[in-house]
Amino acid sequence: MTLDDIRVLDLTRLLPGPYATMMLADFGAEVIKIEEPQKGDYARSMSSDSTKDSPFFHSLNRNKKSVTLNLKESEGKETFLKMVETADVVIESFRPHVMEKLGMGYGTLKEINPGLVYCAITGYGQTGPYANRSGHDINYLSYAGILHLMGGTNQKPTVPSVQIADLGGGALPAVVGTLLALLEKRKTGQGQFVDVSMLDGVLSWLQTILPEYFVNETSVQKEELPLSGGKACYEVYETKDGRWLSVGALEPKFWQAFCEGIKKEACIPLLHAPVAEQHRLKAEIQTEILKKSLSEWMEVFKDKDACVTPLLTLGEVTRDPQVMERGMIQTVDHPTGAIKQIGFPIKLSETPASIRTHAPKLGEHTDQLLAELYTKGRNDG
Repeated sequence: MTLDDIRVLDLTRLLPGPYATMMLADFGAEVIKIEEPQKGDYARSMSSDSTKDSPFFHSLNRNKKSVTLNLKESEGKETFLKMVETADVVIESFRPHVMEKLGMGYGTLKEINPGLVYCAITGYGQTGPYANRSGHDINYLSYAGILHLMGGTNQKPTVPSVQIADLGGGALPAVVGTLLALLEKRKTGQGQFVDVSMLDGVLSWLQTILPEYFVNETSVQKEELPLSGGKACYEVYETKDGRWLSVGALEPKFWQAFCEGIKKEACIPLLHAPVAEQHRLKAEIQTEILKKSLSEWMEVFKDKDACVTPLLTLGEVTRDPQVMERGMIQTVDHPTGAIKQIGFPIKLSETPASIRTHAPKLGEHTDQLLAELYTKGRNDG
């Protein structure tokens, strides 16, 4: 597989770090999850059944191994430092300088293994006045100005139901940064420090908004953003049966097809009408959409190239033919029975990702890996 020669020591917990290491593991990397004895990753306990690891944990930690070490004690620290000798990557998500206080910061680890790629995922990065502040997804979105722009005009901002900053701002840049550093290592033999800030990452998503602000330096209003519901062509409309229809008809050809579909050809010239006219246009379209059920509208648009889609429930998503065809719902064998998990967003033609093993029990691989570690050490000596 693509990364089957890469060994990753994973010190992360909960969502951003485990998602990043899951992606590496799915493509073959040996990911060794270093967990605190007794408790382990907090995600294990996020279940309604206290006797079982949570579905959340199972999904994020497939294809990984688990070793329990107490890094606050000398024995655990010594073992970890020995593991670093044969590692390619260390990924952690502590606040800045926590690893240094434990005596295992990047400066120490690169002395042991100069080729080590060390990735630190934090809320605000290793530098700056916010570096040591606590935070969660909602805080990073707020500092980035994104939450301010979410929701209806003159309404309270809408908190997103998925973790944008954690995943898009943290986990994915961590994967990219780690792979870039590994590529550089193949040329030079040297590792490096990968500093990933979730605030930095999500701020970089403002590509359709901030560049315009740089030019005009005027306050951006939600209703002026075409991709934030400001235009009638990019909006969600309620249907007769209380369901919802998404319209993304930004380009003239899509807008024309949409207007023809709802029998409102007079609206075609109004694609880029002023904000006030857009409000009136939305009300007119909403009145029309309320005349039919969701299924009826989907029948109308089934052969029209108009960027019109239904808002699916989670149950509908799991049965959707496109989702199924792309293998985005996977069934995995597990000692407790078959379980479903989310598939792979990246498809490689020659070295595809796969689910090879289920998420490990806490410390499941401790004895095996430590025995190999110390046996190898004696043999090398």
